[in-house]
Amino acid sequence: MKIKYYLFAIILITALHSCVVMSPKKYKALIAGRDSLATRSANLETEASQLRNDTAKLHQEIARLKGNYGSLNEKYNALNTDLDKSSKKANQLAGDLQQREARLKEVEDILKKRDAATNALRDKLSKALLGFQQSGLSVDIKNGKVYVSLTDKLLFPSGSIVIDDKGKQALKQLAVVLNKEQDINIAVEGHTDDKKIKNLGQIKDNWDLSVLRATSVSRYLTETENVDPHRLTATGKGEFQPVDPAQTPEALAKNRRIEIVLSPKLDELYNLISK
Repeated sequence: MKIKYYLFAIILITALHSCVVMSPKKYKALIAGRDSLATRSANLETEASQLRNDTAKLHQEIARLKGNYGSLNEKYNALNTDLDKSSKKANQLAGDLQQREARLKEVEDILKKRDAATNALRDKLSKALLGFQQSGLSVDIKNGKVYVSLTDKLLFPSGSIVIDDKGKQALKQLAVVLNKEQDINIAVEGHTDDKKIKNLGQIKDNWDLSVLRATSVSRYLTETENVDPHRLTATGKGEFQPVDPAQTPEALAKNRRIEIVLSPKLDELYNLISK
């Protein structure tokens, strides 16, 4: 509004200064020009106000976009960092997987050798002891080991720890195979049933009986059949590892036994496990 009044004053002063008497037509033209200038001035004021508002909004929008850009840039950098970490982790896991696969193959190859050796040993023993399998002798494989199980009636008179002639014949045939197969560890285990022992002199209980029978077999194999004693261990298990928990005469007879456990020496397997 101030601009409008200033323009009017300038026009009026100019007209008075010229000291020229205006005609009504010129006067109307002058008034019309003044009104036109006032209108334009008002429009300019409105436009300027609108431009100022728009400029302020644009500044706000620019500030918002800059903030978003900064946030996105931080997320991008963080994502790149995570990607780098993930890539390193993936490479590390791939390397670990290759090592584990190589170790697994190595172990599997050695276990195959063990199983092959165990199966071959079982076949040799089954052939060598074939004549005794109807008298209470069996050859089986369990947990990678060969178990030669001999019932007490095949080895000992009732309640005795002295091996009889039939038992010696079976152990002799067994020793032939053991002396040929030097890479085999031998464990002799004595087992009894759970019936209490009566009138056996110095033998107090089933522990004693199982241990003494195991040592009798071990002593016969080493002293008579020349099996290397360094390869042998003798243990007594008493009645605590029955093969048949029933209380029938047949089950009790199965539990009274000597088990000779044969395991191939696999030094390379043990060395691998200890790595």
